[in-house]
Amino acid sequence: MQNILLTGTAGFIGSNFVPYFLEKYPQYRLINLDLLTYAGDLKNLQECEGNPRYKFIKGDICNRELVEFLFNEYNIQGVIHFAAESHVDNSIKNPGVFVQTNVNGTFTLIDVAYKHWMEKPFVYKESHKNCRFHHISTDEVYGTLGETGLFTESTPYAPNSPYSASKASSDMIVRAYQETYGLNTVITNCSNNYGPKQHDEKLIPTIIRKALAGESIPIYGDGKNIRDWLFVLDHCKGIDLVYHTGKEGNVYNIGGRNERTNLQIVDRICTLLDEKVPHANKSYKELITFVQDRAGHDRRYAIDATKLENELGWIADENFDSGIVKTIEWYLKKYSNEKIS
Repeated sequence: MQNILLTGTAGFIGSNFVPYFLEKYPQYRLINLDLLTYAGDLKNLQECEGNPRYKFIKGDICNRELVEFLFNEYNIQGVIHFAAESHVDNSIKNPGVFVQTNVNGTFTLIDVAYKHWMEKPFVYKESHKNCRFHHISTDEVYGTLGETGLFTESTPYAPNSPYSASKASSDMIVRAYQETYGLNTVITNCSNNYGPKQHDEKLIPTIIRKALAGESIPIYGDGKNIRDWLFVLDHCKGIDLVYHTGKEGNVYNIGGRNERTNLQIVDRICTLLDEKVPHANKSYKELITFVQDRAGHDRRYAIDATKLENELGWIADENFDSGIVKTIEWYLKKYSNEKIS
């Protein structure tokens, strides 16, 4: 049985990854280290609680003593590092928290991994030869695109928000441990995820929640900012592939090839809600309200996932039209249950 340390998996992406990974790999025991900030919720992992191959530990990735204890206690054989502060608006208001978690936390994890797994630079301990550190990052490190073109793995970094700058910094730390010490690392940069279990503050849950409550649906600026949308389970499958078969020291972009403006997103969701839960002779679209744009709001992100598709055979199972239906159905059930309780 191999023990793998997962960080931050009470959050959105991680809580979709854990049940998928547990079911697929009976040879793994998963140790989940999560501080349970506002974005983490153990309800997201209720289905895993009784599994003897799953262990939750509440704690901070910046706590070196705790991280060292976990590596020693469980003889950690791999790390998949999800934990991050990720909300751009919050990073504008309070950037220090992002630097602490995303930069210092990543450094703590990878430095402990290096010292636990390796004798010295480029020499792994015999018992830890195949240990790998997988760092989950974002397309926001690349900055913003014009009307054409896609982010590739060789696109220069040009982060524009404190959040993306902190993630770019953490990517560079991981790269340094690969280049300087020979630690076996991989990095994945993903586009905007959506799907079940996403925090209420994010765009798609906000649209659904506000619409159902009959409240104004806030859209930044002119609503024409473009994002490439990736269904969360497709992202989890990409992480799985890269962790197991990605080339050491490589970066892989995971994107959905589903570019949409925020206006297109809100229009599609309102159309589906009009069909599924019609509201007293009027469309949810009447609730759409434009609000002052976010400071430094990147205009367009879009990822080229060709490397992942061609080298590792990844393919997205969902397009936006199929994924958004599944997402809305999950949130309708969630908000209905919350009302009942």
